[in-house]
Amino acid sequence: MRYLDEDGAKEQLSAAVAQPGTLLVFAAPGGDVRLQSVEINVDEKKHIEKSLPYILEEELISDVDKMHFVSSLQNKSTLRVAACLRSKMNYWGDLLGDFRSVGQWVPEPLLLPWQSGEWTMIIESDTAIVRLGEFHGFTVELQLLPVMLGSAMGECSDQPETIVVYGQHQEEDVARVPEALRSAVQWRKGGLGAALLLRDEVHNPLNLLQGEFAVRLPFTRWWKQWRAVAAVIGLAFCLQLAATYTEFVGLQRENTQLRAAVEQSYRKANPLGAMVDAEKQLSRQLAALQGSAQSGGFVSLMSRLGEVIHDNPGASVASINYSDKADEVRMNISANNFESVETIRTAMNQAGLSAKMESSSAQGDKVSARMRIGSGL
Repeated sequence: MRYLDEDGAKEQLSAAVAQPGTLLVFAAPGGDVRLQSVEINVDEKKHIEKSLPYILEEELISDVDKMHFVSSLQNKSTLRVAACLRSKMNYWGDLLGDFRSVGQWVPEPLLLPWQSGEWTMIIESDTAIVRLGEFHGFTVELQLLPVMLGSAMGECSDQPETIVVYGQHQEEDVARVPEALRSAVQWRKGGLGAALLLRDEVHNPLNLLQGEFAVRLPFTRWWKQWRAVAAVIGLAFCLQLAATYTEFVGLQRENTQLRAAVEQSYRKANPLGAMVDAEKQLSRQLAALQGSAQSGGFVSLMSRLGEVIHDNPGASVASINYSDKADEVRMNISANNFESVETIRTAMNQAGLSAKMESSSAQGDKVSARMRIGSGL
């Protein structure tokens, strides 16, 4: 423990702050902080932060509007409260301006070692720091110590089994304790630093840095340290974004050109009719021409027709009209006579096709016939 007004104390504290894993605690003067336990009911918990100043208003000398209140629940019905002037909080903050990493401000009485059935006192040159319970203590001038201890005896239902007193002059220090309690005194040479060495608690019961005085992240300092890096990252991101957009525009232009080329190719193959999706339409039409398991197709149908016509000498095909939807052919054939036309029709039916005669007529020494021929499936 060091006081900031000692020679070299700030330099040593700066060195301690720089050490990783160092936990620094500011011992807020107990004479400026009032510690109190307040009984509350369940309905008050929701609004206790707003109502707490008015609950304690009659017990405080200072105006509650000028006070800083910190609270924590001890149990369902008991609230621990610490109160001090905002001006004191600002004053301490100015003193610790170079040591913002000191993130815990604890009232000094609560830093003393304590266990059930024990009081602890630190007697210094002109003041005494006293801890009477888990959340009960005070700092007072030496001449008022006997009065405060006598008052504590009246408030506490159980008298302490042990009173540990730290000081420099045993007889004088013990004499400041009320006579009724002197038999429980254990005097030890030392001060606050010696007492802190025996403190077993890792978690401090209350931190004054809450609410408007809570520790804020140093965004301004971080920004000063990292703004150059942030600028480089931002520039790189903008460049990447511009490059990606340029590539996107180029690909979009290339896609438009490809679509135009596809449409142009489709119109060469199929100049008439609506065009919705050229690729699907061409694939569907090609499948129809090639034939499938469900349909004979133009190629398959013409192959079977060609075999029948070939087997009948003197017959020839004058014209063909194919419908892919109906999967059928309407064609005009020329033969030597009516018997040859009927032979061709019969041969088509025997080959698994469905051939129907629509019309026939004699033209000179030849006979012309119009037939409708399907796949027969």
